[in-house]
Amino acid sequence: MASKASYTITTSNNVSEKEALQFLIDSDINFINPSKESRKKIMEMLSIEDRHKKAFDLVLIPGHTNLEAVINLNQTLVELKTTKKKLLNNPAGFFFGATQSEFDLATKLGDKYQFCFVSLHPDSLSYKLLTLHELNSIIRTKRIQYQINL
Repeated sequence: MASKASYTITTSNNVSEKEALQFLIDSDINFINPSKESRKKIMEMLSIEDRHKKAFDLVLIPGHTNLEAVINLNQTLVELKTTKKKLLNNPAGFFFGATQSEFDLATKLGDKYQFCFVSLHPDSLSYKLLTLHELNSIIRTKRIQYQINL
């Protein structure tokens, strides 16, 4: 069973991610938050296995916006990484967790998958999109951590 502190951190992270999602949609109409059915169709079209269904949060579709009711697909999947830390040169100084599934999907989709680093700090409210290749070129340290349930 998860500790109370672990639960508090997870709840806080979920709130931050929702804030980041809303910030992106409000600041750039090109970010699209797919419905459950749209997400399923996107995954089918891209032959994405069900185990990767949580490996992206938003979609970018060139030439389309979140103001449209129906969109023809040629999308980029976007995985959000959020912080409330002040980052004047976002994403420099960003600390985040990522799953193997996210990296696997990024490898499979190439430039059609991007990590979006969002700083929600009032003095550095910003976002930065990076492909896996771009991300790998700036990673300073990376370690594997196992999450184990018994």
